[in-house]
Amino acid sequence: MNIALFGKTVTDDLLNYLIQLIDKLESINTSLLIYKPYYQKIRSKIKFKSQVRTFEYHHDLVGAVDFLFSIGGDGTLLDTITLVRDSGIPVMGINLGRLGFLSSISKDEIIPAIDDIFNNNYSLDKRTLLRLTTKNNLFGELNYALNDLAINRKDSTTLVVIHVYVDDVFLNSYWADGLIVTTPTGSTAYSLSNGGPIVTPGSENFVITPIAPHNLTIRPIVISDKSKIRIRIAGRDKQFLVSLDSRSVIIDSFTELLIEKEDFKINLVQIINKTFFSTIRDKLKWGLDIRN
Repeated sequence: MNIALFGKTVTDDLLNYLIQLIDKLESINTSLLIYKPYYQKIRSKIKFKSQVRTFEYHHDLVGAVDFLFSIGGDGTLLDTITLVRDSGIPVMGINLGRLGFLSSISKDEIIPAIDDIFNNNYSLDKRTLLRLTTKNNLFGELNYALNDLAINRKDSTTLVVIHVYVDDVFLNSYWADGLIVTTPTGSTAYSLSNGGPIVTPGSENFVITPIAPHNLTIRPIVISDKSKIRIRIAGRDKQFLVSLDSRSVIIDSFTELLIEKEDFKINLVQIINKTFFSTIRDKLKWGLDIRN
Protein backbone atom coordinates (compact mmCIF):
# COMPACT_ATOMS: atom_id res chain seq x y z
CA MET A 1 0.00 0.00 0.00
CA ASN A 2 1.22 3.50 -0.85
CA ILE A 3 0.80 6.10 1.90
CA ALA A 4 1.53 9.83 1.61
CA LEU A 5 2.42 11.72 4.78
CA PHE A 6 1.75 15.45 5.02
CA GLY A 7 2.72 17.70 7.89
CA LYS A 8 4.21 21.09 8.59
CA THR A 9 6.19 20.69 11.79
CA VAL A 10 6.58 18.45 14.81
CA THR A 11 7.67 19.43 18.30
CA ASP A 12 10.15 17.36 20.30
CA ASP A 13 7.51 16.34 22.84
CA LEU A 14 5.40 14.81 20.05
CA LEU A 15 8.22 13.32 18.01
CA ASN A 16 7.79 9.87 19.58
CA TYR A 17 4.26 9.60 18.17
CA LEU A 18 5.53 10.35 14.68
CA ILE A 19 8.24 7.71 15.12
CA GLN A 20 5.57 5.20 16.18
CA LEU A 21 3.56 6.02 13.07
CA ILE A 22 6.48 5.60 10.67
CA ASP A 23 7.77 2.45 12.41
CA LYS A 24 4.31 0.90 12.13
CA LEU A 25 3.96 1.75 8.45
CA GLU A 26 7.43 0.44 7.63
CA SER A 27 6.79 -2.78 9.58
CA ILE A 28 3.90 -3.65 7.26
CA ASN A 29 5.87 -2.95 4.08
CA THR A 30 4.14 0.29 3.23
CA SER A 31 5.66 2.48 0.56
CA LEU A 32 6.01 6.02 1.97
CA LEU A 33 5.73 9.28 0.07
CA ILE A 34 6.44 12.29 2.32
CA TYR A 35 5.79 15.97 1.69
CA LYS A 36 9.24 17.32 0.84
CA PRO A 37 9.35 20.37 3.17
CA TYR A 38 8.12 18.15 6.02
CA TYR A 39 10.68 15.45 5.25
CA GLN A 40 13.49 18.00 5.34
CA LYS A 41 12.41 18.96 8.87
CA ILE A 42 12.16 15.43 10.26
CA ARG A 43 14.83 13.43 8.44
CA SER A 44 17.54 14.29 10.99
CA LYS A 45 15.28 13.20 13.84
CA ILE A 46 13.99 9.91 12.45
CA LYS A 47 15.89 6.91 11.19
CA PHE A 48 13.98 5.47 8.23
CA LYS A 49 14.38 1.77 7.60
CA SER A 50 13.29 1.89 3.97
CA GLN A 51 13.66 4.24 1.03
CA VAL A 52 11.53 7.36 1.23
CA ARG A 53 10.19 9.26 -1.75
CA THR A 54 8.99 12.84 -1.51
CA PHE A 55 6.26 14.89 -3.15
CA GLU A 56 5.50 18.60 -3.45
CA TYR A 57 2.51 19.07 -5.73
CA HIS A 58 -0.92 17.72 -6.55
CA HIS A 59 0.26 15.90 -9.67
CA ASP A 60 2.85 13.98 -7.61
CA LEU A 61 0.02 12.24 -5.73
CA VAL A 62 -2.49 11.41 -8.44
CA GLY A 63 -2.33 7.69 -9.19
CA ALA A 64 0.64 7.27 -6.83
CA VAL A 65 -0.92 6.85 -3.38
CA ASP A 66 -3.82 5.02 -1.76
CA PHE A 67 -4.17 7.26 1.31
CA LEU A 68 -2.84 10.56 2.59
CA PHE A 69 -2.22 10.92 6.32
CA SER A 70 -2.42 14.49 7.63
CA ILE A 71 -0.18 14.81 10.70
CA GLY A 72 -0.96 17.84 12.84
CA GLY A 73 -4.13 19.74 13.63
CA ASP A 74 -7.17 20.78 11.65
CA GLY A 75 -5.22 23.56 9.94
CA THR A 76 -2.79 20.98 8.59
CA LEU A 77 -5.62 18.86 7.25
CA LEU A 78 -7.18 21.87 5.54
CA ASP A 79 -3.88 22.40 3.73
CA THR A 80 -4.05 18.86 2.33
CA ILE A 81 -7.17 19.82 0.39
CA THR A 82 -5.05 21.89 -1.98
CA LEU A 83 -2.96 18.78 -2.68
CA VAL A 84 -5.57 16.04 -3.09
CA ARG A 85 -8.04 18.35 -4.87
CA ASP A 86 -10.48 16.29 -6.98
CA SER A 87 -8.33 13.13 -7.02
CA GLY A 88 -10.54 11.28 -4.52
CA ILE A 89 -7.51 10.26 -2.43
CA PRO A 90 -8.80 9.45 1.08
CA VAL A 91 -7.39 11.67 3.83
CA MET A 92 -6.96 10.55 7.45
CA GLY A 93 -6.29 13.23 10.05
CA ILE A 94 -3.92 12.34 12.89
CA ASN A 95 -4.19 14.94 15.62
CA LEU A 96 -0.83 16.13 16.89
CA GLY A 97 -2.31 19.60 17.25
CA ARG A 98 -4.88 20.93 19.69
CA LEU A 99 -8.65 20.51 19.34
CA GLY A 100 -8.86 18.41 16.19
CA PHE A 101 -12.42 18.12 14.86
CA LEU A 102 -11.17 16.99 11.43
CA SER A 103 -7.97 15.35 12.63
CA SER A 104 -9.96 13.05 14.87
CA ILE A 105 -7.38 10.27 15.37
CA SER A 106 -5.69 11.02 18.68
CA LYS A 107 -2.05 10.34 19.49
CA ASP A 108 -2.93 7.14 21.34
CA GLU A 109 -5.11 5.84 18.50
CA ILE A 110 -2.50 5.94 15.73
CA ILE A 111 -1.58 2.25 15.72
CA PRO A 112 -5.16 0.91 15.98
CA ALA A 113 -6.27 3.30 13.22
CA ILE A 114 -3.58 2.01 10.85
CA ASP A 115 -4.65 -1.57 11.64
CA ASP A 116 -8.26 -0.62 10.90
CA ILE A 117 -7.29 0.77 7.51
CA PHE A 118 -5.36 -2.36 6.55
CA ASN A 119 -8.26 -4.52 7.75
CA ASN A 120 -10.79 -2.42 5.78
CA ASN A 121 -12.45 -1.42 9.03
CA TYR A 122 -13.25 2.10 7.90
CA SER A 123 -15.60 4.11 5.71
CA LEU A 124 -15.21 7.21 3.58
CA ASP A 125 -16.99 10.33 4.77
CA LYS A 126 -17.61 12.45 1.67
CA ARG A 127 -17.44 16.11 2.65
CA THR A 128 -18.92 18.97 0.64
CA LEU A 129 -16.78 21.95 -0.37
CA LEU A 130 -17.81 25.44 -1.37
CA ARG A 131 -16.49 27.17 -4.49
CA LEU A 132 -15.79 30.88 -4.91
CA THR A 133 -16.12 32.55 -8.29
CA THR A 134 -14.93 36.09 -8.98
CA LYS A 135 -14.26 38.00 -12.18
CA ASN A 136 -10.56 38.35 -11.42
CA ASN A 137 -10.20 34.73 -10.24
CA LEU A 138 -8.84 35.67 -6.82
CA PHE A 139 -7.64 32.23 -5.73
CA GLY A 140 -6.73 30.77 -9.12
CA GLU A 141 -7.20 26.99 -9.25
CA LEU A 142 -7.54 26.80 -5.46
CA ASN A 143 -10.88 28.60 -5.33
CA TYR A 144 -12.60 26.17 -2.96
CA ALA A 145 -12.81 25.50 0.77
CA LEU A 146 -13.66 22.57 2.99
CA ASN A 147 -14.48 24.73 6.00
CA ASP A 148 -15.54 28.22 5.09
CA LEU A 149 -15.23 31.51 3.31
CA ALA A 150 -14.80 34.50 5.62
CA ILE A 151 -14.92 38.23 4.99
CA ASN A 152 -13.16 40.45 7.52
CA ARG A 153 -12.09 44.03 8.02
CA LYS A 154 -8.55 44.62 6.81
CA ASP A 155 -7.10 47.35 9.00
CA SER A 156 -9.54 49.66 10.75
CA THR A 157 -12.30 49.23 13.32
CA THR A 158 -14.94 50.52 10.92
CA LEU A 159 -17.95 48.27 10.33
CA VAL A 160 -18.21 46.39 7.05
CA VAL A 161 -21.49 46.50 5.13
CA ILE A 162 -22.08 43.17 3.38
CA HIS A 163 -25.00 42.83 0.96
CA VAL A 164 -26.05 39.19 0.55
CA TYR A 165 -28.33 37.65 -2.09
CA VAL A 166 -29.45 34.01 -2.17
CA ASP A 167 -30.44 32.79 -5.63
CA ASP A 168 -30.60 36.47 -6.64
CA VAL A 169 -33.13 37.22 -3.91
CA PHE A 170 -31.99 39.86 -1.43
CA LEU A 171 -31.34 38.36 2.02
CA ASN A 172 -29.87 41.14 4.11
CA SER A 173 -27.29 43.90 4.44
CA TYR A 174 -25.06 42.93 7.35
CA TRP A 175 -23.44 45.75 9.33
CA ALA A 176 -20.77 43.77 11.12
CA ASP A 177 -17.09 43.01 11.58
CA GLY A 178 -17.45 40.45 8.82
CA LEU A 179 -19.35 37.42 7.55
CA ILE A 180 -18.77 33.67 7.32
CA VAL A 181 -20.25 31.25 4.79
CA THR A 182 -19.58 27.74 5.98
CA THR A 183 -20.11 24.14 4.91
CA PRO A 184 -21.35 21.57 7.43
CA THR A 185 -17.71 20.61 8.03
CA GLY A 186 -16.84 24.21 8.90
CA SER A 187 -19.83 24.61 11.20
CA THR A 188 -17.66 23.48 14.14
CA ALA A 189 -14.95 26.03 13.33
CA TYR A 190 -15.03 29.85 12.96
CA SER A 191 -18.80 29.92 12.55
CA LEU A 192 -19.36 28.07 15.83
CA SER A 193 -17.25 30.61 17.74
CA ASN A 194 -19.53 33.33 16.34
CA GLY A 195 -22.74 31.67 17.50
CA GLY A 196 -23.44 29.55 14.42
CA PRO A 197 -25.18 26.17 14.68
CA ILE A 198 -23.48 22.78 14.47
CA VAL A 199 -24.58 21.14 11.21
CA THR A 200 -24.05 17.45 10.57
CA PRO A 201 -22.01 16.34 7.54
CA GLY A 202 -24.20 15.31 4.63
CA SER A 203 -27.03 17.65 5.59
CA GLU A 204 -26.58 19.54 2.30
CA ASN A 205 -26.57 23.03 3.80
CA PHE A 206 -24.60 26.22 3.94
CA VAL A 207 -24.61 28.45 7.02
CA ILE A 208 -24.32 32.24 6.77
CA THR A 209 -22.98 33.62 10.05
CA PRO A 210 -22.34 37.32 10.75
CA ILE A 211 -19.28 38.28 12.79
CA ALA A 212 -20.21 40.64 15.64
CA PRO A 213 -23.25 42.18 13.88
CA HIS A 214 -24.23 45.69 14.92
CA ASN A 215 -27.92 44.73 14.91
CA LEU A 216 -28.39 42.19 17.71
CA THR A 217 -31.51 40.67 16.11
CA ILE A 218 -29.38 39.36 13.22
CA ARG A 219 -28.69 35.65 13.61
CA PRO A 220 -27.04 32.90 11.53
CA ILE A 221 -29.20 31.33 8.84
CA VAL A 222 -29.08 27.85 7.31
CA ILE A 223 -29.81 27.50 3.59
CA SER A 224 -29.66 24.72 1.01
CA ASP A 225 -26.27 24.07 -0.55
CA LYS A 226 -28.03 24.01 -3.90
CA SER A 227 -28.41 27.77 -3.57
CA LYS A 228 -26.02 30.33 -5.00
CA ILE A 229 -24.88 33.10 -2.68
CA ARG A 230 -23.87 36.45 -4.14
CA ILE A 231 -22.07 39.00 -1.99
CA ARG A 232 -21.16 42.67 -2.45
CA ILE A 233 -19.11 44.53 0.14
CA ALA A 234 -19.30 48.22 1.06
CA GLY A 235 -18.16 50.46 3.89
CA ARG A 236 -15.83 53.35 4.54
CA ASP A 237 -12.75 51.25 3.84
CA LYS A 238 -11.86 50.35 0.28
CA GLN A 239 -10.14 47.03 0.94
CA PHE A 240 -11.22 43.92 2.82
CA LEU A 241 -9.84 40.50 3.64
CA VAL A 242 -11.37 37.35 2.14
CA SER A 243 -10.22 33.89 3.16
CA LEU A 244 -10.86 30.35 1.97
CA ASP A 245 -9.92 28.07 4.84
CA SER A 246 -6.36 29.17 5.68
CA ARG A 247 -5.69 31.08 2.43
CA SER A 248 -6.51 34.78 2.21
CA VAL A 249 -6.37 37.68 -0.23
CA ILE A 250 -7.17 41.38 -0.13
CA ILE A 251 -10.09 42.55 -2.26
CA ASP A 252 -11.50 45.91 -3.27
CA SER A 253 -15.02 46.97 -2.40
CA PHE A 254 -16.21 46.63 -6.00
CA THR A 255 -15.40 42.88 -6.09
CA GLU A 256 -18.46 40.62 -6.26
CA LEU A 257 -18.28 37.14 -4.73
CA LEU A 258 -20.32 34.18 -5.96
CA ILE A 259 -20.40 31.13 -3.68
CA GLU A 260 -21.86 27.74 -4.56
CA LYS A 261 -21.25 24.05 -3.93
CA GLU A 262 -18.12 22.60 -5.50
CA ASP A 263 -18.59 19.79 -8.03
CA PHE A 264 -16.30 17.34 -6.19
CA LYS A 265 -16.07 16.20 -2.58
CA ILE A 266 -13.24 15.30 -0.22
CA ASN A 267 -12.99 11.76 1.18
CA LEU A 268 -12.19 11.75 4.90
CA VAL A 269 -11.33 8.39 6.43
CA GLN A 270 -13.84 7.48 9.14
CA ILE A 271 -12.76 4.71 11.49
CA ILE A 272 -15.77 2.54 12.32
CA ASN A 273 -15.84 3.27 16.07
CA LYS A 274 -15.51 7.02 15.40
CA THR A 275 -18.57 9.06 14.48
CA PHE A 276 -19.33 12.75 14.06
CA PHE A 277 -21.40 12.69 17.24
CA SER A 278 -18.71 10.93 19.28
CA THR A 279 -16.21 13.53 18.08
CA ILE A 280 -18.56 16.34 19.11
CA ARG A 281 -19.01 14.82 22.57
CA ASP A 282 -15.27 14.34 22.95
CA LYS A 283 -14.07 17.71 21.65
CA LEU A 284 -16.80 19.85 23.22
CA LYS A 285 -16.77 17.88 26.48
CA TRP A 286 -20.50 17.21 26.37
CA GLY A 287 -20.03 13.92 28.21
CA LEU A 288 -18.59 15.66 31.30
CA ASP A 289 -22.12 16.28 32.61
CA ILE A 290 -22.11 14.35 35.90
CA ARG A 291 -25.66 13.11 35.17
CA ASN A 292 -24.11 10.97 32.40
